[in-house]
Amino acid sequence: VQLQASGGGLVQAGGSLRLSCTASGRTFSTYLMAWFRQAPGKEREFVAAIRWNSGNTYYADSVKGRFTISKDNAKNTVYLQMNSLKPEDTAVYYCAADRSYTSSYYLIGAYDYWGQGTEVTVSS
Repeated sequence: VQLQASGGGLVQAGGSLRLSCTASGRTFSTYLMAWFRQAPGKEREFVAAIRWNSGNTYYADSVKGRFTISKDNAKNTVYLQMNSLKPEDTAVYYCAADRSYTSSYYLIGAYDYWGQGTEVTVSS
C-alpha cells in the first residue's frame, strides 16, 4: 500500500484546512487508516482514525469537536477536516494504514504503512 498525503499549508488561527490521503496498491488489505502528527521537537502523536469497513472513528482529546476524519471508498481516500485551528496544531501530519484489525488505533506501532507527511502551520 502506498499513501500520498496532501492539503497542508499556512493558515491563521481559527481557520480551516482539509488534508487528503490517497491509498494505492493493495488497498483491499487495509482495515484502518489514521492521521498522526509531529510538532517540532516533539514525538509523533495520534490525531484520528477511521475503520475502512465500519466507518467507526476515533479522535485524540485535543482535536475532538474540531477535526473530522472521513473516507471516500470509491477514491480510496481519507480526509481530515480541521476547523478552529490553533497554533498548537502546527505539525507535520502523516497518514497511516493498518492491514490487520487492531484495537490499538492510537499506537504508532499498530500501522504498517505511512505517507510522506504534509506540513500544517497555524499562525497566531
